[in-house]
Amino acid sequence: MSTFGSPGPLPSTKPVPPQRGSFPLDHDGECKHIMTAYIDCIKKVKGMNEDECRMLAKSYLGCRMDRNLMAKDSFKNLGFKEKPKTPGGHGGRQETGVKGELRW
Repeated sequence: MSTFGSPGPLPSTKPVPPQRGSFPLDHDGECKHIMTAYIDCIKKVKGMNEDECRMLAKSYLGCRMDRNLMAKDSFKNLGFKEKPKTPGGHGGRQETGVKGELRW
């Protein structure tokens, strides 16, 4: 047979794993109860980003990290902000200004 017109040898590439999102499946269903509660919450709020659903997502990720189903990481790195501990947060001094305004 002739190889005329064939693409020739294909370049060999080595697959590179993703930085995030690749982790073992929860085959034993250790965190399934939290996952189903999260899915029910998302259905209830029609896909909107509600605090109740975000807290369920946070607890699901915490469950996975606790059971070594994903690498431990700070929730801040996973897109969750820490809530302020006290109103004002600056020794009782209330800040004023416009949202998005830079303060020095």
